[in-house]
Amino acid sequence: MTEPQQSGPQQSGQQQIGQPQTGQPQTGQPPADQRLAELFQQYVQEQCQRHPYWATQLGNHEHDDRLDDLSPAARQKDVEQWRSWRQRLERDIEVRRLSPSAQIDLAIWKHALDYALWQAEHDDRFRYDPRIYGEYMTDSVFALLTQSTLPRERNVQNAARRIAYLPRIIAAAQASLHNPPRVLTEVAIQRTKGAIAFYEKDIYTLAGERPGSEPLATPCRAAVTALQDYLRWLEQELLPRSQGEWRLGPEKFAQKLALELDAGLTAAEVLRLAEAEADRVELEMWYVARQLWSRLFPGQPLPPDDAEGRRFTIRRVLDELAKDHPKAEDLVEEVRRTVENIRRFIRDNRILTLPEPDTCQIVEMPPFQRGYSVAYLNPAPPLDPKAASLYAVAPPPADWPAPRIEAFLREYNRHMLQILTIHEAYPGHYVQLAYANRHPSLIRKVFASGVFAEGWAVYTEQMMLDQGYGQGDLALRLHQLKFYLRAVLNALLDYHMHCSNWDDETARRLLMERGFQTEGEAVGKILRAKQNSVQLSTYFVGRMAFYRLRQQVQRRRGDAFDLGRFHEEVLSHGTLPVKYLPNLVR
Repeated sequence: MTEPQQSGPQQSGQQQIGQPQTGQPQTGQPPADQRLAELFQQYVQEQCQRHPYWATQLGNHEHDDRLDDLSPAARQKDVEQWRSWRQRLERDIEVRRLSPSAQIDLAIWKHALDYALWQAEHDDRFRYDPRIYGEYMTDSVFALLTQSTLPRERNVQNAARRIAYLPRIIAAAQASLHNPPRVLTEVAIQRTKGAIAFYEKDIYTLAGERPGSEPLATPCRAAVTALQDYLRWLEQELLPRSQGEWRLGPEKFAQKLALELDAGLTAAEVLRLAEAEADRVELEMWYVARQLWSRLFPGQPLPPDDAEGRRFTIRRVLDELAKDHPKAEDLVEEVRRTVENIRRFIRDNRILTLPEPDTCQIVEMPPFQRGYSVAYLNPAPPLDPKAASLYAVAPPPADWPAPRIEAFLREYNRHMLQILTIHEAYPGHYVQLAYANRHPSLIRKVFASGVFAEGWAVYTEQMMLDQGYGQGDLALRLHQLKFYLRAVLNALLDYHMHCSNWDDETARRLLMERGFQTEGEAVGKILRAKQNSVQLSTYFVGRMAFYRLRQQVQRRRGDAFDLGRFHEEVLSHGTLPVKYLPNLVR
């Protein structure tokens, strides 16, 4: 998955990837297009000034020494500005005068503002989710030290100044959070402990500074004191009153899903499609598993061909294959070892043109970002595309009991780690987002579609194996299908946890019995469903869109179809809502 970017304003051929982008309107545009680009540039500058962390995420480093005002009054001012901009777009832009591409951009911008306004009224994280304040207190500084292309000394100075704003973020949290869901407060407590450790020690290594040296020492000591007080407040005051409801309910879920997907599908339609796809994928897994059975269990008869027997076969084969896993301390290095083989296969088989220079860094996920997923890809900012992209992997915590660590490693065995790297990096998120940073539309960069990003990443998992990656290794294919089944079941879990009042045990049975996941993976996914609504549905919906598009275009082009050209053509339009792709990729 890609790491969700938080902000005030919601958010082919042999060509080189990753050239500088200024975000400035292009010359030679039709007047209406130019007007739209100028207005959006004005909007971005205004929002960057009000939201320094968002500016950093975009790659605008003019405000790196500050942090946002997150007080209730400032957030209400944001809502008023979004509403004003939405009205201004209706008043000042004539759609019929725009080029077709600019019409898409305008629709994307309008939709983003509508979504932001809906969230402010119906799903405001600043009122119920203490994790978001932690993102400002730690992730905003981590980004300066890992992804800014400014000189190191400048980044350190900016980080020191930004750290001094932490007490204001804490004050905003204490003024805004009243009755959050308990699960969110519990995660925030664990991440705050990680934040304290970060400012006590880890930040100096990351910054390339001597421990305890200025200019970081003074603000970091103050930050540790403030965070320790904040931790006590979270544990002693907020946690006891954290009795809020994490479920959205059917009505809000349907509204939010439609806004998030922007794909012309209702919640009921997504549910129906996912249920049918889960049955199909499970049957395909059995076809593969029964071919592996005699190799893994020579002399043992294949279990009966009924529902119970098929699932037993799949589970037994997966359990045996899971024994091939790295040690916990070698997990990140194992991921690094998978990369070169995958990159070589992409080049040799003309899957697409890889970004040059390669700026993807594989890192261990810092503790203050854990508790959400095992991996993420944080791309180079659109306004600073030469910066590093971070493919972060989270090993199991050292304080976990041995059986839990072993279960984690069995889930993310050597087969699964290859699929994970295809998804997160090559040719998944890293490659796709490097292409996106080349698109001239700043609107498409700022308001990137999560459905497009996740759909492309899931599509590439099967595509790579279909083209020969792994040389027909059935064990690898079975894990690819398992990983895809996870994406399908994500949509079912997402819906039922928020709309059907499923308890943890019902969800656990879905993931373990039907999805063949370990108990630890199932527990983590249930926790994720409680922490974040509708995002889990984006994987399945996006993948179906890419898969169908591929079939349509390939059938239409016949013998003239070129896979690499198709992929580059798809990625050339930026990370936009998938509903536009059929008309753009002809």
